[in-house]
Amino acid sequence: MVHAPYTGGHSDLSPKYRDIGEKIAVDYLLKKGYKILEKNFRFGKLEVDIIALKNDTVIFVEVKRREKSNFGSPEEFVDARKQRRVMKVAKFYMSRNGLFDTHHVRFDVISITGEEILHIEGAYREH
Repeated sequence: MVHAPYTGGHSDLSPKYRDIGEKIAVDYLLKKGYKILEKNFRFGKLEVDIIALKNDTVIFVEVKRREKSNFGSPEEFVDARKQRRVMKVAKFYMSRNGLFDTHHVRFDVISITGEEILHIEGAYREH
């Protein structure tokens, strides 16, 4: 787990609150040396917020943002159902791009609360 303060500005009054959270996450990942492969990647009705690459690992990232953690931390909202949905998208993406034999897969969550970023690497695994 990596904690980092977010020093960029944002307004929680913005109608694109979720998009701002994803932009914060993308900026964070780029600064950490990740390559962004896809944003808001869809497979049917399913979607993954960010697909990134670092070394030989393809990372499927869910971004959760809350202004305060009064009702639980953002990462708590990536429940088992959401995890299964992300894994389905990951299987499709890896298969479609022929990456299973050459790359590892990891599932991360980036939780943004106020101005704090919590990057949970390997937040969950396929069972």
